[in-house]
Amino acid sequence: FFLMPIMGVMMASKRVLDRKGVLRRVAIVAAPLLLLFGIPGLGAFAIVQILFVSFAAPTSTFRIMDQDAAISDRKIAAGFAAVLCMSQANATFPLSAFGLNLPVVMLTSLGGGLMAAWATYRVFARRLPESIEPPAADEIRPTEDRQSLVQMILSGGEEGFQLALKAVPVLVLAVLLVNVLKALGAIGLLEAAFGPVLTALGVSPASVLPIVTKYIAGGTAMMGTTLPLLQDQTMTALDLNRIAGFTINTLDPVGFAVLLTAGRRFSACAVPAAKGALLGILARGITHLLVF
Repeated sequence: FFLMPIMGVMMASKRVLDRKGVLRRVAIVAAPLLLLFGIPGLGAFAIVQILFVSFAAPTSTFRIMDQDAAISDRKIAAGFAAVLCMSQANATFPLSAFGLNLPVVMLTSLGGGLMAAWATYRVFARRLPESIEPPAADEIRPTEDRQSLVQMILSGGEEGFQLALKAVPVLVLAVLLVNVLKALGAIGLLEAAFGPVLTALGVSPASVLPIVTKYIAGGTAMMGTTLPLLQDQTMTALDLNRIAGFTINTLDPVGFAVLLTAGRRFSACAVPAAKGALLGILARGITHLLVF
């Protein structure tokens, strides 16, 4: 009842912006700046997709990058690292209805993503082959607009509802996993072990549950375990914003596995990209703790 309306409205708005070419123009404007951090032109569109669509959306763009010989492995690793570090829209937009500070999350995502890309391009992926690539704004092809405005809204809304429905099994499994861990006493042990550290950082020990869920079952499952905690006030919106820098990203088993399906070159660049993403996530996490 909370997730479906949010996803429906978000995806309907995104569909209109996409079909009208707004997202493409944003990506083209950002492409020259992103090249300074080693991110190829098409990487700009992948960033727009992760921030405004979902964690799986960049896969289609990554497939094009994987097949483009003009884009070096080093630039692919940089673009991959940026996306792994950034927050996925399918978690940020629903959680924003419960107190997540969306502007701050977006800004730290961009800052952390650029740091991750730069570190990957300059340090972690420096042994990967490099090639000269001209500014690739023209590679971001426009989407043909053959639908009326009403059709765009309806198709986008339907896509949002489908995403919400697909998330239901993951959310149910997440709740089951959490209850099993609680029954076994694992959550209590983790809270006892890490609670003092979180308390020292000004975060409720209950935040251990979303953090553990995130790095076991992914961002959607993390959202599923966080919502009940926010509703019964076991966690507060302040707690959510403080841990958001560490927990809202795509560097988890689910997100990583989905993005790796983009192609062989992405699999080869996975390790340096993950190292760069970890650095960016660390920077994001510290920034959230300082801001909130």
